[in-house]
Amino acid sequence: MKYFSTRGYAARPEFCDILLDGLAPDGGLYLPETVPTICRDELDAWRHLPYAGLAFEILSKFITDIPADDLRDICARTYTADIYCHARAGDDPAQIAPLRWLEPGKLGLLALSNGPTLAFKDMAMQLLGNLFEYVLEKRGETINILGATSGDTGSAAEYAMRGKSRVKVFMLSPHGKMSAFQRAQMYSLADENIFNIAVTGMFDDAQDIVKAVSNDAAFKARHRIGVVNSINWARIAAQVVYYFHGYFAAASSNAQQVAFCVPTGNFGNIFAGHVARSMGLPIARLVLATNENDVLDEFFRTGVYRPRKASETHVTSSPSMDISKASNFERFVFDLVGRDPATVTRLWKEVDAGGAFDLSGMPFFVHLPGFGLVSGKSMHVDRLATIQEVHARYGVTIDPHTADAMKIAWQHAASLPADVPLLVLETAQAAKFADTLREALGCDPEIPADLQGLEALPQRVELMPPDVEAVKAFIAAKT
Repeated sequence: MKYFSTRGYAARPEFCDILLDGLAPDGGLYLPETVPTICRDELDAWRHLPYAGLAFEILSKFITDIPADDLRDICARTYTADIYCHARAGDDPAQIAPLRWLEPGKLGLLALSNGPTLAFKDMAMQLLGNLFEYVLEKRGETINILGATSGDTGSAAEYAMRGKSRVKVFMLSPHGKMSAFQRAQMYSLADENIFNIAVTGMFDDAQDIVKAVSNDAAFKARHRIGVVNSINWARIAAQVVYYFHGYFAAASSNAQQVAFCVPTGNFGNIFAGHVARSMGLPIARLVLATNENDVLDEFFRTGVYRPRKASETHVTSSPSMDISKASNFERFVFDLVGRDPATVTRLWKEVDAGGAFDLSGMPFFVHLPGFGLVSGKSMHVDRLATIQEVHARYGVTIDPHTADAMKIAWQHAASLPADVPLLVLETAQAAKFADTLREALGCDPEIPADLQGLEALPQRVELMPPDVEAVKAFIAAKT
C-alpha cells in the first residue's frame, strides 16, 4: 500500500515511512492511495474475532511493508486485558472495548477508555508505541516525537512511549486549560525520555507550533522529528478497528446497519468512522458532536469552514474538544472535493493565512449528504443535564465529552430507522473530570485503585510562550 498527500506531494511512500514522517513535506496529510473495500464474506469471517485478531485483519490492509507475522505479534501485544485493565463492573475485560447497552438493541455506549490513561486515545496510541519501537529497531534509528494535546492525546502518547530507548517525547499542552487529573497524568511522569511543555495559549497555538516545526524540513531532518497527533495516519488506521468491533457487537447480521455518535474536536475520531464506512462497513450515519467550539458543526450546517482564533476559542468543561482548527478535517474535505489536491491546497492556503472557505455554493457540496454525516452542538448546561439524566435513567456515570455526544445522539435518534442501533463512543472515564462531575452529581467520580493519589505526585513541566523558535531551541538542547 502506497500513500500520498492531500496536497499532491509527488512521492509515494509506504506505511513505515509515513509512520515516522507524520506530516507530508508539502504540509498535507497522508492518505492511502486506495481505500480497501471489505466484502460480506470478510465481514462474516471477522465477526467473532478477538479485538487483537480484528486489528490485525484491518491493519494489514493498510500496512503492507511489515511482515504479517510481525504485525500480528504487534497487535497481540497491544490489545490485551492487562493493558486495557480499567473495565467497569459488569463489562467483559476480554472485549478490550465492550459494548454497554443502555437501551438493548437501540442505544449503547462503546467503552473505549479502559486503557492506562482512561481515554480512547489509548486505543491507537498503544499500537503506535509498539509500531515505533518495531520500525526504529529494524532501522537502527531514533526519533523525537513532537505532539500537541488538548487533554488526552498527551498522556496517551507518553504512557505508550515512556521508557522506550529510541524515542523521546516533547508534548505541548495549553497552560491551565486541562483538568487537574489530565495534567497530573502527564506532568507526574518522571521518565527521562518524556518532556512536557505548557504553552501560554490555547490548544490551537500548540498545534500550530507542531505543524510549523514539521514544515521546517531542515530542522525536522536534523532532529528526526515525528508526530503522534492524529495527523499521523497510523492513529486513524488504528481507530478504524473499533468501528468494526462496535458494529459486530451491535449488529445481529451483516445486513444490518449501525449508527455512531462521536464527540470530536480535531475530526480524527470521526474521520476513522468515515474511513470504515468507505471500506464498506454498514454505517447508516455518523453523528458528530461538538461543544461550544462549534467550527465543525457550523460547516455541516452551512458549508462554511471558519477556524477561530485563540482569543475566540472557549475554555469549556469538555476540554479535549476545545479546538477551533480541526487538523483531520483536511482529509475529509479531500474526499468531499473529489480527491483533488489542487482544490485542497487552494482551500488550505486560505485557512493557513487565517481565513475561511465556503463550499455551500460549489457543485460537489450537494454530495455531502451521501457521506452520512450530521452534526450537533452541546453546551455546558447540556453536559450537566445529560450527565444527570444518564445517571438517573441508566445508572451509568459518563464524562463530559461523552455527555456532549449523548445529548446529540438523543437529538438524532428519532430520525434513524427503528432497526438501526445508535452507539455513542465513550471517549474517557469520568474520573478525569472530577470538578464537572461534582457539579452535575454532587459527588466525586470513582477513580481506579491504581490511579488514586495521582494528583498529589510531584509534577515536571516547562512553561513557555507559544513561540516556535523557543520550542525548537528546547528540543535542540535535549536531543
